[in-house]
Amino acid sequence: MKLTYSSFLLGSFMSFASVNTVAKNDITLWPTLEPAIKKNAELETRITHLISQMSLEQKVGQMVQAEITWVTPQDVKKYHLGSVLNGGGTFLHNNRNASVSDWVSFMDELYLASMDTSQGGLAIPVTYGIDAVHGNNKFIGATLYPHNIGLGATRNPDLIYKIGEATAKEVLLAGIDWTFAPTLAVARDDRWGRTYESYSEDPEIVASYAKEMIEGLQGKVNTANFLDDDHIYSTAKHWVGDGGTYQGIDQGDNQESESDLIKNHAAAYLPALKAGVQSIMASHNMWNGLRLHGSKYLLTDVLKTRLGFDGFIVGDWNSHSKIPGCSNDSCPQAVNAGLDMFMVVEDWKAFIGNTVDQVKDGIIPVERIDDAVRRILRVKIRSGLFDKGLPSTRKYANQKQLLGAPEHKAIARQAVRESLVLLKNNNNLLPLNPNSEVLIAGDGAENMSKQTGGWTINWTGEGNIKSDFPGGTSIFDGIKQAVNKAGGNAVLSPDGSFDVKPDVAIVVFGENPYAEWIGDLKSIAYQAHSHRDAKLIESLKSQGIKVVSVFLSGRPLWVNREINASDSFVAAWLPGSEGVGVADVLFKDNEGNIQFDFKGKLSFSWPKYASQVVLNRYDENYDPLFAYGFGLTYKDNVMLNKLSTKNDFIFETPVNTPYQIMQGRAKGDWNYQLQSGGQTKDIHTPSGNIKGLTMIEADKNIQGDAKEFTWSGANNASVLITSSWYREDLSQYLINKSALTFDVRVETPPRNELYVQMGCAKGKCAELNISPMLKEFKLNTWNTVSIDLLCFAKSGVEFERSSAPFVLTSEGAAKIRVANIQFEPNAQKMATLKCSE
Repeated sequence: MKLTYSSFLLGSFMSFASVNTVAKNDITLWPTLEPAIKKNAELETRITHLISQMSLEQKVGQMVQAEITWVTPQDVKKYHLGSVLNGGGTFLHNNRNASVSDWVSFMDELYLASMDTSQGGLAIPVTYGIDAVHGNNKFIGATLYPHNIGLGATRNPDLIYKIGEATAKEVLLAGIDWTFAPTLAVARDDRWGRTYESYSEDPEIVASYAKEMIEGLQGKVNTANFLDDDHIYSTAKHWVGDGGTYQGIDQGDNQESESDLIKNHAAAYLPALKAGVQSIMASHNMWNGLRLHGSKYLLTDVLKTRLGFDGFIVGDWNSHSKIPGCSNDSCPQAVNAGLDMFMVVEDWKAFIGNTVDQVKDGIIPVERIDDAVRRILRVKIRSGLFDKGLPSTRKYANQKQLLGAPEHKAIARQAVRESLVLLKNNNNLLPLNPNSEVLIAGDGAENMSKQTGGWTINWTGEGNIKSDFPGGTSIFDGIKQAVNKAGGNAVLSPDGSFDVKPDVAIVVFGENPYAEWIGDLKSIAYQAHSHRDAKLIESLKSQGIKVVSVFLSGRPLWVNREINASDSFVAAWLPGSEGVGVADVLFKDNEGNIQFDFKGKLSFSWPKYASQVVLNRYDENYDPLFAYGFGLTYKDNVMLNKLSTKNDFIFETPVNTPYQIMQGRAKGDWNYQLQSGGQTKDIHTPSGNIKGLTMIEADKNIQGDAKEFTWSGANNASVLITSSWYREDLSQYLINKSALTFDVRVETPPRNELYVQMGCAKGKCAELNISPMLKEFKLNTWNTVSIDLLCFAKSGVEFERSSAPFVLTSEGAAKIRVANIQFEPNAQKMATLKCSE
């Protein structure tokens, strides 16, 4: 059956309509749990005494977590802030190469500021949160473990515990005490951009891992090692239902019944609570139309009361603002619902002022504030922050040798080996003889960015290069070591060309890195239009070469054509920094013996058809290509027949659909480029700079969906959305009477002209000065600009072969934020700047 995208949407809509008729909440469906740690009267008395000394402003300050870009140690002191974090795309002092000692020094500054009582402050240590989700992944040189989807394939809870222990030490060396991990999502739709953060499509594995990872990070509850000097406190996230949203849309609506929500998405939280997890992060998603950040039922009635959670609930990146009636700087609804600590990011000063006023006005009961502060103080005391002193004096502080320590790398290498899943091995091609002529092809073999995926150094994982991973190994490195050691020859050739015909080709390919909503898909068909990697494999096969495919991905994808062209096919997921682990399994040793057999078993069902975007075991009419739990070993002798390559999930882009150029990151094959004084820099990371111009990540509606550009005025400088190799025919948007539209927020008005341009064969075209318009806009508010595309066409832009669909240039000082750049069909008449008349 051919399933069109429109018919799929119709079916989903009908399902949505029926789901909204579910019965009202039923608390009796949930188990009743006691807190993992018995109530300590002495501790509670201590907390009561602290709260009695605090002003309302100090209490609300404890409930705020500000982002590192927008806060200083002086702010921590003045506003009594409870916590600081750094987002996925930001760095200490905007330096991605900040040293361990730099981090420890900054942690000292924050701590001293929080303990300063010279101006009436109360000495309450600040806590710092970091997303150490597959190792301490923000740090250059850290050990990076396979992402959760790969760990799910290992079926090894003991290994998860070891990873937690090792990660805690690599976090502690920076003076940091808290991580936003583990993710306990159960991804039910593989189009979701966070699927790789899920251990499995089924709660079975996720629940079995939750306790092990939390105990590895925190120590074992009610023992002497719980939250001792060897451990940090952890966060179970995201409560609850994040992996079950409609059509896999990130931050979307989970429409499951309450019993299914419990069975599928809450199951892993039960062992997490029993393991004594100290913080839980509320989820971005909705449950049947209600935002989790505003759900008193799920935050307070269920989690805190029924399930006995006595730690604190932390919000996710400005997610409270998505509740109707709320904004980044004001959300009494979330306070009253039970959110304890707010990740306010940038607008935290206004949030504190507004929340204080809302308490004084009776909108928020002071008892709710006191409960939130009690929970935060309880965790800070339990985790030893009141007793451990300066971060630089703690056991692991500045122990740089632990960053990427050999014993940690050995754990990661084992995790890589055990995460690999063998899907096809016709004629038992694997394991390979290392004493061979081996061609290594594909763009993933020597690509650490592709190998490590999202949440690696920066938020999306894009643009990282090999030097960012000192001591790490690419997949090619591992293959070369194994082959050279045996006297063979390994040749790296991404395009598959060769001078000497190889005995075997290993093609390493797959998804480019992404994070969260950026990674959402409409279809799970891999390279459905270009088929670039399939053509590479087929080309090698046509020359009589045996091919082993190593597929890098954050989810199962429909790759039937690629599987057909391969003799052996390995799902390698996102293996992390220790790519050498792949070669450990693919090759025999020098004596011809198997070194390591395949152990990995699918924790996600693998699709037979492109239409199987929702494919989970126990589904009605379950018909995968490879079932949950599948994974060949070298003992198996299984021949896989030819698979159908007909795509049954075809959808066409409607003619009136906008052409997206930028939404946080550049879309499609475009990338950012900065130009200044004859110098050009391609930017593949969330931030970058050149003389006279700086680009950083910013937010409009959700995390990272905007960019902030700052011109210093030192010289003429430009930011381009462009490509050094790619050209696209955008002429249809002229025919459709489109306008270039984008959202802009002026932080500092331009001192001189600021031009919007497009690339063209003749150089600069259509220098449209938007400075007068920008100066009219109210500062720090979002506005929309639209420009008739004819303004560019009449000035010589050739839309048939576009090289840069958006350029901003200025030689004067200015600071603006930009979001949602696109060509909007039929918007010509409404354009701010018109050229059609």
